[in-house]
Amino acid sequence: MGEPSSLPGGFKGSKLWKGIFAVSGIMTTLVAYGFLQEKIMRVPYGVNKEYFKYSLFLVFCNRITTSAVSACFLLASKKALDPVAPVYKYCLVSVSNILTTTCQYEALKYVSFPVQTLAKCAKMIPVMVWGTIIMQKKYKGQDYFFAFLVTVGCSIFILYPAGSDISPYGRGRENTVWGVSLMMGYLGFDGFTSTFQDKLFKGYDMEIHNQIFYTTMCSCVLSLSGLILQGHLPPAIEFVSRHNDCFLDIVLLSTVATASQFFISYTIRTFGALTFATIMTTRQLVSILLSCLWFSHPLSWEQFIGAVIVFGSLYAKSFLRKTPQKPPPSDERINEVSIPVKENP
Repeated sequence: MGEPSSLPGGFKGSKLWKGIFAVSGIMTTLVAYGFLQEKIMRVPYGVNKEYFKYSLFLVFCNRITTSAVSACFLLASKKALDPVAPVYKYCLVSVSNILTTTCQYEALKYVSFPVQTLAKCAKMIPVMVWGTIIMQKKYKGQDYFFAFLVTVGCSIFILYPAGSDISPYGRGRENTVWGVSLMMGYLGFDGFTSTFQDKLFKGYDMEIHNQIFYTTMCSCVLSLSGLILQGHLPPAIEFVSRHNDCFLDIVLLSTVATASQFFISYTIRTFGALTFATIMTTRQLVSILLSCLWFSHPLSWEQFIGAVIVFGSLYAKSFLRKTPQKPPPSDERINEVSIPVKENP
């Protein structure tokens, strides 16, 4: 009798340490990623105050680093590098992922990081739409209600910025509209990316590193091709060679982006999408506070109200789903709106 009762305690202890590992990893890497992302795209370099404008170059650096690390993991674990799914499916994820990340970087030229970070919370709606189309999922009225509240809060936050928080690339309503349009593109592409990744995980016996390796390899080829076709590769390299501090920032950005990919995949596989969504909500709140303090982004009182609506709705949704009416079987998976709402560094 004594031995069976001791197993759950040991299991809980193991889960606790895994949870601490996951939370600390995601919070550290993604908060650092957000800080470096804003610094590179919005803070000028050198005595001439030059801005780095080549967002696709950042995508290429991030993806080639992640691809190399995932290949090393596969080789070290003696697992085959052969694709598990058809290559075109990896490429489909890769294309949408590149579009997601490019929209994210480009939007920082026209909207502040707090606005962008809070707007990411509205990804629930595109994820629900793509989930219905691709996965044939059905959602409850409660899911739509919280998605509506989050969208209202995000809209308030975006439409009522503080007057002194302007873009370094210009000012005026046309820039705000373009920035919001880029964020809408980000949300749409990101919703497709995470939903199709979930479909690949469920449809094939696929290792995390296998999917990361092939999607990032496709991203490397596509982003490099885009840089060459646009003629941005030589000026991007020339800019980095003239500004050593920018080179260091890009190296650090690629490092934390790679680390975050593995922490995110580990968390989703170990704890599921519900726990991951709660961690990401907390991370977004911390990122907004850090950005406001470090980069002096003022917030209007309307933005405070919008932020309260957004984070209150997200936490309420998480807490309500953590109290099921009856204990589910150990192998039961929760049909969560945001599975897997994966960040795209």
